[in-house]
Amino acid sequence: MKKPRQRLPLAITLIATALGAGLVPKVPGHCGTLMAVPLAWWLMGHGRVALVLGTGVVTGVGTWAAGRYCAYTGKEDNQQIVIDEVAGYLVTLFLVPRTPMNLFLGFLLFRLFDVWKPWPVRLIDRQVHGGFGVMADDLAAGVYGALSLLLLTRLIPWAWPGLSAGWPF
Repeated sequence: MKKPRQRLPLAITLIATALGAGLVPKVPGHCGTLMAVPLAWWLMGHGRVALVLGTGVVTGVGTWAAGRYCAYTGKEDNQQIVIDEVAGYLVTLFLVPRTPMNLFLGFLLFRLFDVWKPWPVRLIDRQVHGGFGVMADDLAAGVYGALSLLLLTRLIPWAWPGLSAGWPF
């Protein structure tokens, strides 16, 4: 007689799916990124160090939960896992100040790079496996987003007053 499969612990599901955002059909990545916006706003309100440390915690815990979720579902990069979107979006905001416009543009840029997967993001997506593999391509997309957002704040600060206000460079 076959032993029934245990249910995945609720904590792992809540972490991996960013409180259930990954369970939304059709656009789980967008919903996961949206879940990160209030967290980003809060972390950025406490300074850059808090944002970096918070991203590290999300990445570490997310890597663990994503690995467990993948193992349980048998899918290498289950689309319901969106904690990687949370971490990638937070990385996108590393180099800019806390403004509503930066959070909005960061969202758009991160989603662009996460979906497009330019080199080496696509390579990372294909070559790195396990819980960290789930996270790594989104972290790389976040680096592209961060550099693009920083470039926008430097090239066209006049287009959006307040876009580059805040943390000086």
